[in-house]
Formats: sequence, structure tokens, C-alpha cells
Amino acid sequence: MTSGLTRRSFLKRSAALAGAAAAAQALTGPFLLAEQSPNSKLACAVIGSNGQGMASVGAAAGEKIVALVDADDNRLGATTKHLAEKMNVATGDIKTYFDYRRLFDEMAKQIDVVFVATPDHHHAPASMRAIKLGKHVCCEKPLAHSIHECRALAAAAKEANVRTQLGNQGHCAEGYRRLCEYIWAGAIGNVLETHTWIGMVNGGTGGRGPTKPVPAGLHWDEWLGPAPQRDYHDGLHPGAWRSWWDFGNGTLGDWGCHELDGAIWALRAVHVSSVEALELYGGSDERYPIGSALRYEIPARGDLPPAKVYWYDGTEPDKDNPSKQVPVRPPIVAEFQEKYNRKFDESWGGGGTLYIGDKGVMYTGNYGSGPRILPEEAHKAFPVPPESLPRIKGGHFADFLRACRDGKPSASDFSYAGPFCETILLGHLAMKAGVGKKVEWDGPAMKCTNMPELNRWVKREYRKGWEL
Repeated sequence: MTSGLTRRSFLKRSAALAGAAAAAQALTGPFLLAEQSPNSKLACAVIGSNGQGMASVGAAAGEKIVALVDADDNRLGATTKHLAEKMNVATGDIKTYFDYRRLFDEMAKQIDVVFVATPDHHHAPASMRAIKLGKHVCCEKPLAHSIHECRALAAAAKEANVRTQLGNQGHCAEGYRRLCEYIWAGAIGNVLETHTWIGMVNGGTGGRGPTKPVPAGLHWDEWLGPAPQRDYHDGLHPGAWRSWWDFGNGTLGDWGCHELDGAIWALRAVHVSSVEALELYGGSDERYPIGSALRYEIPARGDLPPAKVYWYDGTEPDKDNPSKQVPVRPPIVAEFQEKYNRKFDESWGGGGTLYIGDKGVMYTGNYGSGPRILPEEAHKAFPVPPESLPRIKGGHFADFLRACRDGKPSASDFSYAGPFCETILLGHLAMKAGVGKKVEWDGPAMKCTNMPELNRWVKREYRKGWEL
């Protein structure tokens, strides 16, 4: 299976992420720690310092980086060199670690803010340790590796009264905010269903490769962390871990936090009542599918009627040429492109969402970009709704750092991100159940009611020493 577009190359062309990564300027305002002067820099630790973590490093560099953590000495060294040579940051006083537990043991009193950009299986253990020490936390998406962890982090952050932020950049951007305002103003009536797609692939087939020596500089036990013990093999580090059940959250966990944000937010979906896999391609007991189609069902909410949220990701065999892979797409995309004479993004990495109401249709592109009523004449005819949602200046990192200073919640803090990511990760239970088996879900009780055997996946086990 070859997708034709890597996640990294797609992100490089994504203006949304580029803008967020650049939002690392220092902010001024009242500072929360009494022993600091009002205009002091926030003391930041970055856990997961390379790859996607470089965006967090960039944000922290606008403040004061006091510690970097990475289980790979080579990547840690590369980040330190980049800070010194490319960002003109004095690195002599930055402490480095390959185990974030030691960071918290030794530097808890010297840290204000923690950025977590590790592989997914470390998100909750690292974030929870920081929260329990009273540190503000910005965590990459998805918030956690399991549904239980999402809820536990949201509860812990509320109890500790710390500022938090999820790395779903689109939530701070204009697109989804404008979308919500149009939908809440009745632009398309009651939304009855949405269709979201993304062509990225984080999955595979088969099991583990043969055991290989651990690469020099990689602290394998610390890289594994809370995950089950296994020997080192190809296809995990540094980037392919997203495809494995033990370490990542597949395409759904990776991209659902970006692309489904509009549907969950605009529809005011607190809990879903069920989820079902309609199609699954590839995958195994070890690895996520390379393509999937899911359907979430949202119950009535007050005056809002029930709704269905569809998700399509990855690739499937071409029906005319099974040896060729093509992106999984909603059938309605082709129909609406012809009906409205509108070209939607169908590139390998491209995605979008169609919102179908009882009085009309809307569309957004990647990260919620370009919300429009269809056809264009209908968009121009509908009165522009007032801005009822606050606009975020500087992107999600700037918003988080502002929250750390003024004590007000960030745009995508864990009170929103926790329930949101619970919904996203619920799709994994449908994958475990298999095609055509509806998973009935009791959100408040956090359990599957019709297939109790699936509840083992709601909360995971941890290796000793890595518990929440």
C-alpha cells in the first residue's frame, strides 16, 4: 500500500499548521506565579522534541525553554542544534532527558508549562503527571490513546485548575467558527447528516517484523513507556508508530481531530449513541486499517433532531483495477460536485466535510477552511451572521500561552477536547467489532452496552511505573 503523499509533506503545504507553528511570539500580561515579575517568560518543557514536536519547540522558544525530553538522543541533539543555530536560542542551560518521569522528579518547581508532542501512547501519562503537579499543558492530538484517558485528563485538569490546549489548530481558526455561526443561525436548517473525508493513511496489514537491534541512541524501554513490552523492529520509530494499535490511533485519531471538529462542534454533540463500521480495508490485530468508513449516530439534543456523522479515510482498492489504491470517498461527493458544479478537494491528502440540513447544504475544506452554503447563490443570499464566537489571534499556541497568563480557558481546552476526543476514539471500537456491527454506546457510563467484550478497549493496561 502506497498513499502517494506523506503526512509530513501534506503538513508542509498546510497553511493552517504553518500559521499555528509560527505563533510563538512572546506575550505580555499578568503572570500566574507570584514569584515571577508580570512580564516574565513562561518556563517551558517540551516532551517529544522532534518531528511534529518541532512546532511545540517553536512555540516554547518564544518563551523560555528550560527542558527538552526525547527518547532518541539523536533527535534530541538535532533539536538542540536547531535551536542554537537556526533560532538563536542559548541552549547551555536547557536540561535534556530521555525519560519525562525524571524531568518531573527533578524540575517540577522550575516549570510553568509543558508541551506534549510524543507518540500517542505517551500523551496521557505525560500530560497527567504535569497536571497533577499544577502545570499548564498543551498536548498534541489526539488527546490520549484511550477513551478513559480522555475523560481522566479532562477531570484532572478541571480539578487542578490548570490551563490546557489540544493541538487541533482548526478550532482556533476562522473557518470552523464561521461554520458554526452560519449553522446556528439556521443557514441550512437542522443538520441531519455530515460526510467527512481525508485521504491520509496511517494503517497497514500483517504483524510485527523480525526483531532487530535497537538503534544507537534510542532508549527503547522509555520509548515503549506504558505500552506492552516488545522487541524493537522496523516500522515503528520515528514516524510509523501511528499505524500500530499499541502506539498510535490510526488515521481516525490523527486526522479526525482536525476534520471532524466542525461536525461535532456545530452539531453540539456531547455524546453519541452508536457507531458502526461500514467499510474497513486492510488492518490486523497489530495495525489499524488502511481505509475505513464509519457512521456515528447522535441522539436528539433539546430541540435538535438526531443526526448522523459519517467518516471516510485512507484508501481502498480501485474497483476497476484492484491492484491500484484510491482514496476512500463518500458517494455523495461525486453527486454533489455535479449537482452544484463545485469541485471538492479529492487529492490524496485532501479532505473536507459536507453538512446536509433539512433546508440546505454547506461545505468546508481541510481544517474547516472556506465554509460556504451550496450553491454559491444561496451563500450570497443568506445574511452574514454576527460573530458570536470569539476570534483567536495568533493561532492555537498563542491562545494557549495567553490562557496560561490570564487564567481564562483556551479555545480547545480539555473540557472541550476530552469529550471531543472520546467521540473520535469511539470509532476504534467499531473497527474492533467489524463491519456491520453497530456499537451501542452509553456515554455518561463510558461503556458499550450491546457488546460488553469491547469494553476492554475503553481503558488500557499500563506497564508498571507508567500508570496515570
